[in-house]
Order: sequence, then structure tokens, then C-alpha cells
Amino acid sequence: MYHVLWVNRQLITRMSNREIVGRYRGSIMGLMWSFLTPLFMLAIYTFVFSVVFRARWGTGEDSKTQFAIILFAGLIIHTLFSDVINRAPKLVLENVNYVKKVVFPVEILPVVQLVTAAFHALVSVFVLLAVSLVLNGAIPTTAIWFPLVVMPLLLLTLGLSWALASLGVYMRDIGQTIGLVTSAMLFLSPVFFPIQSLPPSMQSWMHLNPLTFIIEQSRAVLVRGHHPNWGGLLLYALVATVVAWLGFAWFQKTRKGFADVL
Repeated sequence: MYHVLWVNRQLITRMSNREIVGRYRGSIMGLMWSFLTPLFMLAIYTFVFSVVFRARWGTGEDSKTQFAIILFAGLIIHTLFSDVINRAPKLVLENVNYVKKVVFPVEILPVVQLVTAAFHALVSVFVLLAVSLVLNGAIPTTAIWFPLVVMPLLLLTLGLSWALASLGVYMRDIGQTIGLVTSAMLFLSPVFFPIQSLPPSMQSWMHLNPLTFIIEQSRAVLVRGHHPNWGGLLLYALVATVVAWLGFAWFQKTRKGFADVL
């Protein structure tokens, strides 16, 4: 798996760059939209939750705008995950011309999608930190740990993306199913509410959601200034590595039949 990524690193970089730039091709603002969109969304969340609903997180963080910042941190993680997973079942179907080219490494398609989603997530993080600097007067120094916090999720997402990209070729309905699953995960993750607000028995079930731990750790380093749970991240990384290897192995095993089905 890692050998394939390293050998094709230049191709992945070029295709990712084309994917990112292509999203805004033809628009006057160009790549500026990647900064303006999360900034606009954060402004909307701040207005709706702090002014309209007067919402508070309920854990002592009662700043007027703190709820929106905490909410936005959770949405960044969910959006990163859902953007890749929702697109995965259609990746091979949308790139039939690559599949029929024997020399093209089709297995990098999910990687390109992951890099693209990670870029937009990183831009959103910069927006969040800039707003935190303006509102709070400082950025938590623990924010430097965010790449290490999100890395296990990237591995897990890549493994699932490989598996779904393969399954999407043989089972066309899986794309619709995955859309429902990721939508449900938005409300079954601690994005709009603190996990502490749930009964203890339900909190255990919530931790089975693969987004829960990463969302909590992201808020810890980006918003609260706490250090990550290194033990939990290590365990998550081990599981994510296994999922990534299994997803890659499944994709490589089933790709031989792609051309016949397509």
C-alpha cells in the first residue's frame, strides 16, 4: 500500500491539484472560494446559534460565539469524512477511461479524493483558528497537534474509500445507501451536542462511531487548548491501519473485474 502511494506520489499530486483547481475553474474568485465558503458558513453558524437560538454548549463554555466555533470544529471532521465516503462508490464509475488504461494505477483515485477533501478541511481549520484569534485574542498552541489527531481518520477513511470504490462497481445502489449513512452520522456524532449531555450508557455506544473520538480530540487541540489523548490515538491508528490495508487488498483483488463490468 505505502509503496504504491510513494511510487505514484507525483501523479497523485498533479491529479489532486487539478481536482482542487478544477472545482473553481471559470469563477472570478477562483481558489478564494475555498476560504470564503467556510468563513461564510462559520458566520451563519455564529448568527443562528448565538443570536437566534442563543445556544450554549452546556459545559461551562458560555461565550456568545463559542458554540459556533465548537460546532464548526465538529463539522470540519464530518465534512472531511463524508466528502470522501460519499464520492467513493462512484469514483471508478466516473473514471472508466482510466480503468481501461492498463498502465494507469486506478488505486490512486481514492487517494486523490482524500487529498482534495483534506485540503479543504485544512483551509477550514485555518479559518477557524483565524476567527478564534480575532474573538479570543489567541490561538491554542496545542493546534500544532491537529495533523497527528486527524491522521488516523485519514487512514481509516482511505481504507473505507478503497472498499466502497470497488463495491460501487458491482453494486450500484451502494452510493445511495452511503449517502444515508453519512447523513445519519452527522446527527449520531457529537457535532451539535456535547457527548457529556448523553446518559452514561449511551455515551459508550456513541464512542463506537468512528468520528466521535476524532471530533472530541480535534476540539481539544483546536478550541480548548488540551493535549491529545495519545493512548487513544495510538489505538485508533492501529485499527485504522488494519482497515486501510484490508480496503487496499480488497480493491486490488477485485479490480481485475472492473473492465468486464464497465
